[in-house]
Amino acid sequence: QVQLVESGGGSVQAGGSLRLSCVASGSGYTYSADGKSMGWFRQVPGKEREGVARISTRFGSTYYPDSVKGRFTISQDNAKKTVYLQMNSLKPEDTAMYYCAALRTGTWYVYYWGQGTQVTVSS
Repeated sequence: QVQLVESGGGSVQAGGSLRLSCVASGSGYTYSADGKSMGWFRQVPGKEREGVARISTRFGSTYYPDSVKGRFTISQDNAKKTVYLQMNSLKPEDTAMYYCAALRTGTWYVYYWGQGTQVTVSS
């Protein structure tokens, strides 16, 4: 079982920045291995959860959808089993609950979810 704990959410004005962190713990799951990635999703009430960034824990390759490309950066510290999401130039439409997830590499297939952290961007 793996536990993912997010932190760093909060309220910010448009144009501002936030950095989210997600720490993985638990046994029975090899954090950095072929086929494993970590990612961030977001969800607003009434809409589907949207993947916004993912990173291969072994190779460090990243992927972003166009909606956040150039503004969001995912990074990791494998020694700490921690993944980060740096969010810059935030917009009100970035307001959502943000979730960390353990993924199958190259996909948005989720093995484990975190509990979420709220990000609110005011205009």
